Amino acid sequence: MIAGAARADGALLLDAALESIPYGFCVWSADFHLVMWNKHYLDIYGFPARRIEKGMTLEAVVRLSAEMGNHPDQTPEEFLAAYKADLLANRSGLRAKVRELVDGGRTIETAHVYSPGLGWVVTHEDVTEEIASSEIVQRRKWELEQQNLRLNAVVNNIGQGLCMYDARGRLVVCNAPHARIYGLPERLLQSGTSLEDILAHLFDQGMKAGGDRDAYLHWRRDVSARGEFGKTIHELNGRMILMQQHPMKDGGWVSTHEDITEQRQQEARIAHLARHDALTELPNRIQFLEEMASIEPALTRGHQAAVLCIDLDHFKDVNDTLGHAIGDKVLKQVAARLHGTTRETDELARIGGDEFSLLLRQVAGPADAAAIAERITQAIGTPFNVDGHQVVIGASVGIAMAPADGDTTDQLMKNADLALYRAKADGRSTFHFFERGMDEAIQHRRTIEAGLRLALARNEFRLVFQPLVGLKEDRVTCFEALIRWDHAERGTISPADFIPIAEETGMIVQIGEWVLREACQVAMTWPTDARVAVNLSTVQLKNKRLFETVVAALEESGLPPTRLELEITESLLLADNEPTLATLHKLRALGIRISMDDFGTGYSSLSYLRSFPFDKIKIDRSFMRDLEQKGDSLAIIKAVIGLGHSLGMTTTAEGIETEEQLAAVREQGCNEVQGFLFSPPVGADAVIAMLRKEENDRLRRAS
Repeated sequence: MIAGAARADGALLLDAALESIPYGFCVWSADFHLVMWNKHYLDIYGFPARRIEKGMTLEAVVRLSAEMGNHPDQTPEEFLAAYKADLLANRSGLRAKVRELVDGGRTIETAHVYSPGLGWVVTHEDVTEEIASSEIVQRRKWELEQQNLRLNAVVNNIGQGLCMYDARGRLVVCNAPHARIYGLPERLLQSGTSLEDILAHLFDQGMKAGGDRDAYLHWRRDVSARGEFGKTIHELNGRMILMQQHPMKDGGWVSTHEDITEQRQQEARIAHLARHDALTELPNRIQFLEEMASIEPALTRGHQAAVLCIDLDHFKDVNDTLGHAIGDKVLKQVAARLHGTTRETDELARIGGDEFSLLLRQVAGPADAAAIAERITQAIGTPFNVDGHQVVIGASVGIAMAPADGDTTDQLMKNADLALYRAKADGRSTFHFFERGMDEAIQHRRTIEAGLRLALARNEFRLVFQPLVGLKEDRVTCFEALIRWDHAERGTISPADFIPIAEETGMIVQIGEWVLREACQVAMTWPTDARVAVNLSTVQLKNKRLFETVVAALEESGLPPTRLELEITESLLLADNEPTLATLHKLRALGIRISMDDFGTGYSSLSYLRSFPFDKIKIDRSFMRDLEQKGDSLAIIKAVIGLGHSLGMTTTAEGIETEEQLAAVREQGCNEVQGFLFSPPVGADAVIAMLRKEENDRLRRAS
């Protein structure tokens, strides 16, 4: 009894001991039967107490464990085989550990040790939270390492130098760009290095900071002591470095250092370009006007100066024929030559395009300005050699003297420009001083130019017609159409005033088209088959649409091509000879007659008459005026008429005003005459009346 009671007490004590263990516990016999276990063991695996009993085989327990959802990563057979192998491999008395995955994603760490005569004693501990906690620590450690790597990468790869100092002015850390910008040795990059030691080294290396070394050190200490933001620019080995000091709450500071050398150079370049021409590097209009404005006070005190406006002659032809690249190189050479004509005190500028201006700050009088203008025209008139091309241009110069021609920038520039216009009108490649009255002439030109743009729309143009009389036919054979402009405000304006302006502006093309259409339409109202002659300008003949324009005028009016004559001057054949001749041949092939006007006054050459078979040669009126005073005029008239006959061309003498002139050209065999002896230019109605009278007289004579 006593022995039985003792055994019962021992069993209770063992059960109490097993249940007090804070982890699962079980014992497997040598033949894999369950010997003992505690409640924690059941709880860990979710085993119902009623289904676990002493002596159960390991295989039965494994199947029950799988039923409870444990070991989801293995089949019961795989787990059983692996578990038996682990136990059988551990008979040395050492403790072995493995981990298992059980229901709920929990991780159980089992430790088993073999005890002879008993079997394997196994403990089971839920280490899920421990693992999770460890993973968090490891993840945070990894994240911190990555953050430090990123921070180091940023700090050492930014364009700015960066360093931190503590409240005592000791270096805490600095990045690689900071060391690189200043070329600091390794010994000065160590933590704890004083700011004074670093600055002393930099000043020894030639650093400049706007003042001497002591003043700069005092400023840095003062800024640091007050905890204020500081900013300055250093210069070291030709480089500009911007330093900014930012205070921290603990009394230390962070400073940034940026190499701004290229930025300053770019800013200087931008500032330079704002007032200089990018192609020639000369001052531009803005800079030039500022320089002129700066001398205005001196002009009011009687100081003398001069302003020259310079414009290149024939430069547009360079761009049109050789291209803008060559044109730019010419402009560079022009700038160099112009600069060579100036004095040290003068200001030369490129105003725009092919326009330059020169300010002569110190002149004794007009002679000084004239001497420089003369040098300019000679320098630019000398041929340029650019990429194998010989370029010939010129320079026209307008001069305004100060204060005689004005004492303000605007007035002087305006007057110099007016003088330039006169220089161009005088034949180019020369210079001209400003004169009173030029402004009025320019205003007159501008009025004409502005009016021309509106004249067609306002129907202000009209045609008059001057007859050409055939001496053999003894009747009017042709009428020359002449344009007149009845300006709404200025009255009738002479063609001599507005035709040159129309040609310069290109408006002659539209005006010429109107004349051609109007002349053809009026000619269709005439009672006879008299021809109508229309003058063509150089600009019209260069127009690629001339042939189509003439054809359209004939078709719209119904005028037969044989009744149309087109008059051109010799000078037209000097420019674009081949295209000009091609157009003339196409027009003549239609039956249109082509006349050479003003023959003998310009560049007369027999080669032109050989290159194109003109229908008519018109002898200029100037020979008629000199007929009685100069014997050579008659000889020229005789030669021209004979030349025309030999080439199968008719001849017309212009400017016949006397019977003696008529007799002289008739005697030489001239075919047609034109002049006030017969009729001045008349309106369309008078033409019809003239032709009807002539026809009636012919019929009366015939009867």
